[in-house]
Amino acid sequence: MTVNPSGWRPSTPANEEGETQTVTGNRALMLEEPLLFEIGSTEQSGVDFPKFETNSGRLGGLERNRGIGLAGLSEPEAVRHYTRLSRQNYAIDLGLFPLGSCTMKHNPRLNEKVARLPGFADIHPLQPQETVQGAIELINQLAFWLLDLTGMHGVAMSPKAGAHGELCGLLCIRAALEARGDKREVVLVPESAHGTNPATAAFAGYRVENIPANKAGRVDLEALKARLGPDVAAVMITNPNTCGLFEPDMKAISDAVHAAGGFVYCDGANFNAIVGKVRPGDLGVDAMHINLHKTFSTPHGGGGPGSGPVVLSEALSPYGPLPFAARYPDGSFKIVEEEHAADEHPTTFGRMVAFHGQMGMFTRALSYILSHGADGLRQVAEDSVLNANYILRSLEDVLDAPFGDTGPCMHEAIFSDRGFGEGLSTIDVAKALIDEGFHPMTMYFPLVVHGAMLVEPTETESKASLDQFILALRSIAGRAKAGDQSLKAAPIHAPRRRLDETLAARKPVLVYKEPEPAQAAE
Repeated sequence: MTVNPSGWRPSTPANEEGETQTVTGNRALMLEEPLLFEIGSTEQSGVDFPKFETNSGRLGGLERNRGIGLAGLSEPEAVRHYTRLSRQNYAIDLGLFPLGSCTMKHNPRLNEKVARLPGFADIHPLQPQETVQGAIELINQLAFWLLDLTGMHGVAMSPKAGAHGELCGLLCIRAALEARGDKREVVLVPESAHGTNPATAAFAGYRVENIPANKAGRVDLEALKARLGPDVAAVMITNPNTCGLFEPDMKAISDAVHAAGGFVYCDGANFNAIVGKVRPGDLGVDAMHINLHKTFSTPHGGGGPGSGPVVLSEALSPYGPLPFAARYPDGSFKIVEEEHAADEHPTTFGRMVAFHGQMGMFTRALSYILSHGADGLRQVAEDSVLNANYILRSLEDVLDAPFGDTGPCMHEAIFSDRGFGEGLSTIDVAKALIDEGFHPMTMYFPLVVHGAMLVEPTETESKASLDQFILALRSIAGRAKAGDQSLKAAPIHAPRRRLDETLAARKPVLVYKEPEPAQAAE
């Protein structure tokens, strides 16, 4: 095969499936896009710079002594390259994103507009506080909404993500235990909890012990009670759990843990399934993080820092981190920092971040809350549960639903690979979904279900979009149960075929190397 000067590699007339191929590799408007280095050249630039000499040695001998090795492109080439790449990326704005546990839902454009308003988008954390009173008031107002919705006593707004919030909660628990001279060292984590829970507990210096699930996919209450003792600092429980099921024994769990002198941490990643319906504080929870992207529709990760506020019980509030937003009797607002801590928050465990949170995420979340109101937020939970149960009942005749006979699920439906033909597995179904135009669901998690497929439609999907997804998945599931080995080749229609993901993770190619020139046959 020859390579033309532009770097394009002409395709063969047909691929191994016998499909007709184009000379360019393009498929109509799905354009084949080479690497940046295959388009441009490291010997040229898309911009002309005059040559100049400088004698200033302000870098102390650390000046660059060779080229940076990036391919030079003209402006049209650069724009087209990245636009074409963006068209190969799946996004919530393209279609249903059924990742279970991740809650990938529509981000209302109203939220984006509000987040870009002057006074929110253009402020700096080191500005004098009297110049950003509106922004601090917004943080304070969001905090009170979170307290009202959860029935808790205090809230730490500064944690930057769910796992960061978990760490915040455990540090509050540790501070409370130390204040009473109690050196407990064990955190219990059920099998149905999120995977970050045991990792966070270990990071915080605790020894992690597992609590099994019962046949209904919930925490085994008796096993939990049997393990409680004077060495148990806390239980980290996810509710609704990662099987998409509500823990009906939550209050009994909290009562037992408190009676044993421990604290209850609830992973609030799935709060969107119960917001406006259940207040975790009423269930005896001591600390719970809230992923603003999951429940209140801020972008997943926020294009940078996420946001994971932590609500705290009355027992833990005195130990929450700095800084925090406070309102004073004269109507002013203030971010309380270290210099005021001795008077206003003397038992804090300290800081978790340099400043006071992620302003863009706070603004978007409050916009979502205010646009919905209390009744609208209740409907968020109801619709997310309705959509998940619609998927569960529409697919349970073609996919094994391990907990389908225990009653309705919550915000996500879980299936297993039971009944698939020989040699076929969950990953084959997931790759075939790509051919149908869908991002795959979460695979092989949670571990309590073999070959798990965890589907979360969220409340922002219409029945029409759910029906299209169900149609695609029913077809693929039927092929898997019939032993259709062609699923092993999926995806066929994607820009790239199935990759060796294990090899790619273990031996990633991070540096571009010029391919060896093709030798003409003699």
